Amino acid sequence: MGISKQEQQINEEIRDKEVRLIDMDGSQLGIVGIQQALDTAADRGLDLVKISPQAVPPVCKIMDYGKFRFDREKREREAKKRQHVMEIKEVRLSPNIDTNDFNTKLKSALRFLKDGDKVKVSVRFRGREMAHTAIGEELLARFAEGAAEIGTMEKSPKLDGRFMLMFLAPKSKNAN
Repeated sequence: MGISKQEQQINEEIRDKEVRLIDMDGSQLGIVGIQQALDTAADRGLDLVKISPQAVPPVCKIMDYGKFRFDREKREREAKKRQHVMEIKEVRLSPNIDTNDFNTKLKSALRFLKDGDKVKVSVRFRGREMAHTAIGEELLARFAEGAAEIGTMEKSPKLDGRFMLMFLAPKSKNAN
């Protein structure tokens, strides 16, 4: 459970004198004293749970608290399962890369894009290669063109120190 989630008060933990009581089917039983509310819940073999502590008087519901917690945790697990965390994968190139190496790097980038991840494509310049950054820019443009049917260029090529960087993102599914 997260820190922000506050556990509800149940049964004897509720210290208010009067509460608005709601039955397990959702019908209101009115404003009653805390002891009467606890007795009603105990007679039915269920728990008294404070669901709205800010209200005046606080709202309490008669329910099976164990089942309620189990259902809530199950819903949270399902929601977490459906989430996809987008990662940034990196593909590194050099200005004098061979055609086959280029195609191999492109295939791996396409695989990352198909999996729904973003791809950071970088070209590293060494020594005198820094004088020929246009080669790197043309290489990245060719790379983006090769990935065009699966991904879109999110950030165009930009020189950052000895690296020229470009970001590709997968095309949205509803656009297809």
